Amino acid sequence: MLRNLLALRQIAKRTISTASRRQFENKVPEKQKLFQEDNGIPVHLKGGVADALLYRATMILTVGGTAYAMYELAVASFPKKQD
Repeated sequence: MLRNLLALRQIAKRTISTASRRQFENKVPEKQKLFQEDNGIPVHLKGGVADALLYRATMILTVGGTAYAMYELAVASFPKKQD
């Protein structure tokens, strides 16, 4: 039983150890250069294709939602006639 506890303790040390973690390269300076570059592109679109898609999807949902709200407001402002 003591052997099992010692083995468990050793396994726990290995998984918690910071030496086995992967080191990630720091990409912040590259991103800073990209976003600070004066190329006429708005900052919210400088991230690439993903930013452009998110921007377009947001604009479509905003315009569509506004149009739908205006339609519902128009329908609600004219009550149905009762025969």
